[in-house]
Amino acid sequence: MMTARLRICLFLAIAAGVVSLVSAQEGCSSDPASFHPCALARAARFEPPRTHDGRPDLHGFWRGATYATENIEAHPKTADDNGGPSLIVDPPDGRVPYQRWAISQREVNATKFIDPNIPCFPSGVPRSLYTPTNIEIVQTPGYVVFAFERAHTYWIIPTDARPHIGRGVGLWQGDQRGRWDGNTLVVDVTNIHARSWFDQAGNFYSDGAHIVSRFTLVDRDTIHYEATIDDPHVYTRPWTMAFPLKRNGEPGFELLEEACFEGERNTDPLIELGYRIYPGLDGARPR
Repeated sequence: MMTARLRICLFLAIAAGVVSLVSAQEGCSSDPASFHPCALARAARFEPPRTHDGRPDLHGFWRGATYATENIEAHPKTADDNGGPSLIVDPPDGRVPYQRWAISQREVNATKFIDPNIPCFPSGVPRSLYTPTNIEIVQTPGYVVFAFERAHTYWIIPTDARPHIGRGVGLWQGDQRGRWDGNTLVVDVTNIHARSWFDQAGNFYSDGAHIVSRFTLVDRDTIHYEATIDDPHVYTRPWTMAFPLKRNGEPGFELLEEACFEGERNTDPLIELGYRIYPGLDGARPR
């Protein structure tokens, strides 16, 4: 017969297990290396809310991993840097797999050129998602639209299987074409003119870059974002970043106008110090 002491111990063990299970089910760590596999597993079990046309409902206000605009690789906290883990989940070391010449180019970028975000140029793909800003996603049949609070920028992504524009056209945000793969919005990005960077550290791509982004609801308030970047002119292999977009649930929240260009006073002093506006990198010829 089970003693009272044994019953109490068993009860406490079961209760601890339940608490542990509930804690594990509350959500995934925001650290990309841990978030990525956890979110993929949760997304496979989650049935997302749907729009009238049956697609996963991504409507709402969101915010990404804003620390990464300083550096997408792991970086320590300093007096002028908030620090943070790497967004890169493949390769496992969390580093951009640059070709040898491109490592030197990154250093040139950081020491000779002005971060394109400073003069309020569009942040590009995927940096627009983790530049400190609020994001609104709106869906209609045939389109998904991302509106960014910073600098009046936006992505208008058709999902009607139309082809990409001609290769001779380069765009700040690239040419984006979306499709639905089950519960995931897949966005194929080409025609990037490569005048934007991944971050303040000068991490970059060329105009030969091809980016495939994937947006998947993990729960009602979390989107798993994953992007694979392929650019044979700059990297030794394709590589992947991943991070969460978290819903802003503030009642009555509205996207405000951030007039970045008006009154911008950071660029001219840098030009006086000898820095130049970043011209982008032609993938056909390393500099």
